[in-house]
Amino acid sequence: MILFCSIRSGWATQHAIFRTAKMMRKLSFLVALVLLSLVSFAGVLLYSKDSFLTYLTTTYAVANGNYTFSGRVKETEDPKVSQGTTHMPASMNKTLGPCTDPPPNLLGPLQVEFNLSLTLEEVIKEISPALQEGGRYKPPDCIAIQKVAIIIPFRNRHVHLKQWLYYLHPILMRQQLDYGVYVINQDGDGLFNRAKLMNAGYVEALKQYDYDCFVFSDVDLVPLDDRNIYKCFDNPRHLSVAIDKFNFILPYDTIFGGVSSFFKNQFLKINGFPNTYWGWGGEDDDIYKRTLFRGMSISRPDSETGRYKMIVHNRDLHNEANPKNPEKLIHTETTMDEDGINSLKYTVKEIVKGALYTFITVDIQAPAS
Repeated sequence: MILFCSIRSGWATQHAIFRTAKMMRKLSFLVALVLLSLVSFAGVLLYSKDSFLTYLTTTYAVANGNYTFSGRVKETEDPKVSQGTTHMPASMNKTLGPCTDPPPNLLGPLQVEFNLSLTLEEVIKEISPALQEGGRYKPPDCIAIQKVAIIIPFRNRHVHLKQWLYYLHPILMRQQLDYGVYVINQDGDGLFNRAKLMNAGYVEALKQYDYDCFVFSDVDLVPLDDRNIYKCFDNPRHLSVAIDKFNFILPYDTIFGGVSSFFKNQFLKINGFPNTYWGWGGEDDDIYKRTLFRGMSISRPDSETGRYKMIVHNRDLHNEANPKNPEKLIHTETTMDEDGINSLKYTVKEIVKGALYTFITVDIQAPAS
């Protein structure tokens, strides 16, 4: 009996040892599995981090020249970063809301001097980092209320254009516009046609982006107050109401020249600008009459907000006053349905997307001067 109990006790001890060894093997396997999982997770995390940084450091061209910008994350002394906290740009970690109206960073009255000594290359270097190719801009921290095409009729006015670009881009950025600048250059030396160029600019801008607002601006006019927003309103807008050339007084009540804006539907309602006003004068008065004939009125900012400074210059060659233009105003009501966007004919010769603007050269079939 004693022998049997001893044998049974030995078996129990061996069985306990066997169970203990088996549990140790399981525990070792589990520990090894956990360690393997941690190593794999660390590898995936490192790969993802490297891939994200590689994406951020990709360099993009923003000009036809050598100007580029980099999205590399700047080094910082923020202790949260050293502890492993990643600071994501606002546009990547939250849904953007609409921009406020009015914009919060406007300055009001501005100091503008046309003795700018910077070269165009220096202006590009100073302003282009905030822009996309072709003079395009979107607010980085909100969604713009309007998408605006700025259209400039142009020929041989490069000095004026440099001044305009230097002053206007910062203004338009502060106004939080989703905008693009389009310089519509008339090819050749024939009679200049400002209105037809603006029609071509309207058509060409829509080929580039789904704009809903169009601002037509002479290249020699710079606003003196950034509260004069380059956007569209319930009625066609005359923005340049108080120019220094006219002692900051509206010359006459029906004037509609210089800088104006139209929603797309407003512009189509009047069939755009007339195409038949060659040389200087008349097309702005025609537009004013078209607006009235279509049951709309002209809106304007007040004379303080709507102040402008004009670059002093002589009238361009082949843009002399045309004595035939005023006579056409008598017939605006009957000609506006057949002379405008629906009768526009031109040929695009070249499109160049620079850092500050899209330069579109067009042949508008101008008669010889």
